[in-house]
Amino acid sequence: MHSIANQIGDLASSGERMIERLRKRAFLPESRKGLNVRFGIAEAAQLLGCSTNRIRMAEEDGRLPPAPASENGRRTGYSVDDLQNMRSVLNASPARAPLDNPAIVAVQNFKGGVGKSTVTTHLAHYFGVQGYRVLVVDCDSQATTTTLFGFNPHFNITREETLYPYLSIDPTQADLLYAVKRTPWPNVDLIPSNLELFDVEYELAAAGSDGQSVLAARFRKLKQGLQDLAKDYDIVILDPPPALGTISLAVMQAANALLVPLAATTPDFCSTVQFLSMMDQVLEQLVDAGITVDYSWVRLICSKFNANDPSHDMVRAIMEQSFGPALLPVPILDSAEISHAALRMMTVYELEKPIGTPRTHKRCRANLDEALGQIEQLVRTGWGRVERVDEELLVNG
Repeated sequence: MHSIANQIGDLASSGERMIERLRKRAFLPESRKGLNVRFGIAEAAQLLGCSTNRIRMAEEDGRLPPAPASENGRRTGYSVDDLQNMRSVLNASPARAPLDNPAIVAVQNFKGGVGKSTVTTHLAHYFGVQGYRVLVVDCDSQATTTTLFGFNPHFNITREETLYPYLSIDPTQADLLYAVKRTPWPNVDLIPSNLELFDVEYELAAAGSDGQSVLAARFRKLKQGLQDLAKDYDIVILDPPPALGTISLAVMQAANALLVPLAATTPDFCSTVQFLSMMDQVLEQLVDAGITVDYSWVRLICSKFNANDPSHDMVRAIMEQSFGPALLPVPILDSAEISHAALRMMTVYELEKPIGTPRTHKRCRANLDEALGQIEQLVRTGWGRVERVDEELLVNG
């Protein structure tokens, strides 16, 4: 007769095999995630903040390759790689100046089910579409973000490819370069995670009498490692575990900005208040221990908001009264398009065509652009930049 431990192990193994089958089904024929999304010339011009005429002129005079076309001569649209090249040629990159500090944003809430990993991956891909250089660091041993990037944390990722060799009691890596993986996005990289990253928590908990100094050393080490890596990026997005553990504390200390997603329900509101209260106490203790924590901004964003649910409206009103301007004004709407994309281990920004109706897709994408664009403006304000101007809008008034 199976013991409970064996039964749970069997359930885990069966689930892991199913994840791998789903992954292979989603990424056929080569069982590897690709990026096939395309942008028309009008959308490309909007993303570059220039006119369609400027793109056509650059194609005509040879500075840009001819517009991609299918066999029947129709434009197929520009890939993300094409957009990156266009930004370089037309001097339209939004990248920070060399003296600007990279934004290192922790997306954190101790309440599960608030869409933390969904917000992380969509935020990364939003910044990728806009042309920024992005690094995502999955610090959560549950590895949802790693999965959404197309890696199976059980079959594709070993412990040596996570933060573990750098943060463990007996580290085998002196910097974090070893862990950086390319993703289908040319300007978005990932440090993945898997279940074995949790071993760091065990090791540090067992550090004994000098545990406090070991913890402090690990905190400073993660911060230094991320700062060294961040020199090659515009924005680093950290996805910590949804619990108050060693890794969570190290991540929150390494960040220079904090984004807190929360759903529009009373339990989520209450638990987020508890999270903020706990954060306040922990940050005081870190400062007392000589560990500096400094955020350029702290914002809350309402995720999974259903505009047709009166209770969501009520809870959001309570959030506005409680948090004031720290609550971002545009929430992320609860959309079937996000759920359908997640089933395919994708974000909405990776979809070649709508999964639901075109109207649902367009509304979802417009909302994500507006909601996540609020965070882009916070980052750019930190660099002393104003909102980017579309020259066609400027010329045409």
